[in-house]
Amino acid sequence: MPLVERLSREGITPEVSRPDPAKVVRGDPVHTTWNAEDRDGLYSGLWQSTPGAWRISYAEWEYVHIHSGHSILTGEDGSVTHLRAGDSYLIRPGFSGIWEVVETTLKDYVIRS
Repeated sequence: MPLVERLSREGITPEVSRPDPAKVVRGDPVHTTWNAEDRDGLYSGLWQSTPGAWRISYAEWEYVHIHSGHSILTGEDGSVTHLRAGDSYLIRPGFSGIWEVVETTLKDYVIRS
């Protein structure tokens, strides 16, 4: 494994999933994940979702960079954060609310559990 590696979907078999039906608020979102790193509590790669909304609750720390699309994070406290192409965010443990994909969204992610 190279010590410096370009993050890309090329050569990675994607995992396709859906949120737990009990957490879906609307739609039928389909998630596609290209995992590039999965070790020692560190996960990174690319993730894409089609439109829909589902409940989320973070026990881990996540950095995201949005490549394309539009998603909205609505916190249980009523806060609203729009995630759009070019945006980078930290989502800290304890965040709970709704992740809504308005337009199919592609993001880089780094998760530390």
